[in-house]
Amino acid sequence: MKIQTELPENYLDLKKAANYTSSWRERLAAVQTLSSYKHEKVIDLLHNRVKADTVFAVQQAAFEALTKFGEDVTQPVRRKFELIKGAEKVFIRVKKSLPADHTLSDFADKLKRTRLDVYDAYEGDQGESFLSWLEAKWQTV
Repeated sequence: MKIQTELPENYLDLKKAANYTSSWRERLAAVQTLSSYKHEKVIDLLHNRVKADTVFAVQQAAFEALTKFGEDVTQPVRRKFELIKGAEKVFIRVKKSLPADHTLSDFADKLKRTRLDVYDAYEGDQGESFLSWLEAKWQTV
């Protein structure tokens, strides 16, 4: 892939997508697209994604792009605890708001409806094991 030095025409749309908290997939796609543009604004945005994104895959993609650009950047480290501050309280609140006989599906749907940012961050972090992780979380809160 050829590295370009100018901003892409749709930079503002890509910047918005790269910072969209409710979709780690959109952030990842935007970071991957921006990784072909070695421009000061893109580099700044990618540094922000490495430091601040809640999903490791997005951090890693931004890190790889910055490394390719020759930037001095620290390898991101996968978080071991809460990705989003207060997430445990969110899980408890969602579970308590449902009837006693609710299902995992009810819990997942309500979490997605009320706190899409939390649902999305953990879905992105857990990958294919998300549903089994969510079930374990649901049983323990």
